[in-house]
Amino acid sequence: MPALAPLHSRAADVVALTASHRIYDSDQEHATRAEAARRLAALKGVAFRGEYVHDHPYDAPLYLVPSDTLTADVAHGLGVRSATDLFGGVVPWGFVGTKVITHPLVDAAAVAPIGWTPAFPERVADAVLRGFSVFSHDDARKAGALLLADGPVRAKPACATGGRGQTVVPDAAALDRCLAEMSSEELAEHGLVLEENLCEPVITLSVGQVTVGDLCASYHGVQRTTRSNHDNIVYGGSDLTLVRGGFDALLQQPDLDPRVRLGIEQAQCYHEAALDCFPGFFASRINYDVAQGRSSAGAERSGVLEQSWRMGGATGAEIAGLECFRDRPDCQRVEASCFEVYGTQEAPPGATVYFRGVDKQTGQLVKYAVVR
Repeated sequence: MPALAPLHSRAADVVALTASHRIYDSDQEHATRAEAARRLAALKGVAFRGEYVHDHPYDAPLYLVPSDTLTADVAHGLGVRSATDLFGGVVPWGFVGTKVITHPLVDAAAVAPIGWTPAFPERVADAVLRGFSVFSHDDARKAGALLLADGPVRAKPACATGGRGQTVVPDAAALDRCLAEMSSEELAEHGLVLEENLCEPVITLSVGQVTVGDLCASYHGVQRTTRSNHDNIVYGGSDLTLVRGGFDALLQQPDLDPRVRLGIEQAQCYHEAALDCFPGFFASRINYDVAQGRSSAGAERSGVLEQSWRMGGATGAEIAGLECFRDRPDCQRVEASCFEVYGTQEAPPGATVYFRGVDKQTGQLVKYAVVR
C-alpha cells in the first residue's frame, strides 16, 4: 500500500485515542496504546501529545492512534481524511470493521444490516473458510443446519477479539444453547459468524502491512497462545518477518513456504476486495488472520478469518520493524516478535516494554517487543 501525500502543510502531532470507553479501555491497553503512539511520533519526527481529549480545542491537525477502527462519520469529526491521518483504518459502516463481512448471508431473504453488500463475500469466497454471517436466530439455525451436515461449527460473536467468546458446536442442540445466550437485539446489531471448525492442530498466520510517513513494511508471521492469569488460552504474541515495501515485495521473498505464500495471497485478495467493495474505506495499518489446518473430512483448508484495521496485538513487532528500517536504510528484511506474558513483570534485556505491571482486569502482565 503506497503512502498517500499528506493533506496538511504542517506535520501533525500524535495522540492516542480511546474510541470507545467500553472496549480496549483497561489499564494495560491504555498504557500499550500510549507507548505505541509515543514511538510512532518518534518515527514521524513529531511530538506525542498524550491521550486525545474530546473537548480540548487543538490548534493544529492531529495524527490519531485509535483503539478501534473508526466509522467515517466519527473519523471526519476528528479531522481524519486519509490514511496519512491515523494509525488504523476508517470504514463506511460499523459492521465493515468486524468479521461478519467475511461470509455471505444464508439466503436472499436473510436479515442484514444497512450497507450490506453481497459483493465482498463473493469476491473472497476462495480466500476464506466455509461459513455464514447471520443477524437473526432463524437465519442462524438455517446456516447451522447447512454447516453441521459436514462437521462441527465454530460460533464467533462479531465484536469479540483474540478468539474470545468463541464456541465450537457439534450439533443443532448445542447451537440452540449458544443462540439462547444472545438476544435478538444483539444479533441484529452486531451479528454472529458461523464457520467450519478446523481440526487441531491449527496454525494461525498473521499477514499485514503498516505505513507511517515514508515508511512502508509488509509482513507474515505466526501467532502464539498462552495461558492468562485466569487460566484461559489467550493471545500470547506474534513472530513476524517484515520486508520493506508492499505485498509484492513480500511475495518476492525466495524462501517462502508454499502455505505461507498461499496465506499472503489470500490476505491480499481480502484486502483488495475491501478496497473495491466498500467505498470510503482506507487504512494505514492492516492485519489479516489466516487459519490453516484440516476440515472434519481431512481436507487441507486455508482461509482468512478476519481483518484488523486498528492497532493490534502485533503492533509492537510492527513498530520495531519500522524503526529498524528507519535506522538502517540498507535493511530490506527484519524479524521481530512481540510477547504478552502473564504472571510476571520480567522482560529480557534490550526489549521495548509496552506494559509492565498489574492490570485490574488481567492481573500481573508484561508486554514487550524484540528484534531478532
